[in-house]
Amino acid sequence: MSATLALTEHLIARASVTPDDVDCQAIIVRRLEAAGFACETIVSRDVTNLWAVKRGTAGREGKLLVFAGHTDVVPTGPVDAWQSAPFVPTHRDGKLYGRGAADMKTSLAGFVVASEEFLAAHPDHAGSIALLLTSDEEGPATDGTVKVVEALKARGERLDYCVVGEPTSVDTLGDMVKNGRRGSLSGKLVVKGIQGHIAYPHLARNPIHLAAPALADLARVEWDQGNEYFPPTSWQMSNIHAGTGATNVIPGTATIDFNFRFSTASTVASLKQRVQTILDAHGFDYDLDWTLGGEPFLTPRGELSTALGDAIRDEVGVETELSTTGGTSDGRFIAKICPQVIEFGPPNATIHKIDEHVEVAFIDPLKNIYRRVLEKLVA
Repeated sequence: MSATLALTEHLIARASVTPDDVDCQAIIVRRLEAAGFACETIVSRDVTNLWAVKRGTAGREGKLLVFAGHTDVVPTGPVDAWQSAPFVPTHRDGKLYGRGAADMKTSLAGFVVASEEFLAAHPDHAGSIALLLTSDEEGPATDGTVKVVEALKARGERLDYCVVGEPTSVDTLGDMVKNGRRGSLSGKLVVKGIQGHIAYPHLARNPIHLAAPALADLARVEWDQGNEYFPPTSWQMSNIHAGTGATNVIPGTATIDFNFRFSTASTVASLKQRVQTILDAHGFDYDLDWTLGGEPFLTPRGELSTALGDAIRDEVGVETELSTTGGTSDGRFIAKICPQVIEFGPPNATIHKIDEHVEVAFIDPLKNIYRRVLEKLVA
């Protein structure tokens, strides 16, 4: 059994449902300290975070490449629906099954073993290597990576490159990497009317009728045209609620939940202003509360994307695609202190699903790609 596979299985066997780390990071710390890393555990409430650094011979002047990821996993769902116990790593038909196999304990094992192999082969490396791990990525993400980033920023720590181990591949290892993610901005709109008997509409004011033309206008807007890396910004309603449940009552309010998935072609301020302008044009009374889930980030083509693309081609013979599709990730926090952030990991078809798994044949090539990136950027 390869070292990467063995460590992957060891981590899968820990039931680290968010935000419980269940000593996954302690397992990793023992390996990293043996390889010469200085390891710092940063606890915030019930979240465990790790910042581990191995400085190069050039010290702080050398390039710093960070591997970032999370030890927490989502809940298993109904255990009886799994073909094998979710926290017992199990092999079937060339696949390794277990919660976290794809998201993202295989990547974590790859980070560790790639770093060990690189340091053994390059004891005089010029650049530095770090790992930034959290147990709060699958949860609220309020006490995890964001807290480590705040601490590093306060210290003046400089990050040059970051590879986040999110499962980005689609059909085969390396066919897609993420060089950015869209932002997420949610709104809760409460349109105010006057409740009344449905047979006497002149004595009431129906908020559904008030809201409908405005919602139609919002649905027709072209918010932006996207850019080279991002699709156009999307506005979608996720829920509409009004009424008491009775068929003879005009409701007093209507509540509409909506969300923007927005690119770097728009800003939070511009989206908010345009929504408010459209609503105000319809002349009804309303309240609107906003929640910013995450700002977009983008790493244009450059040193990191080139090194990663070359490493994938050299290891598995695949031409990778840069993409910004999908949801948010902790890359949005790291991008605030690191100019080049790219996500890369195994195929994502089974993440968060029953019988999550990874192809065993991809595990060592994934580790080798991570090692090749180190060789290209910090050797």
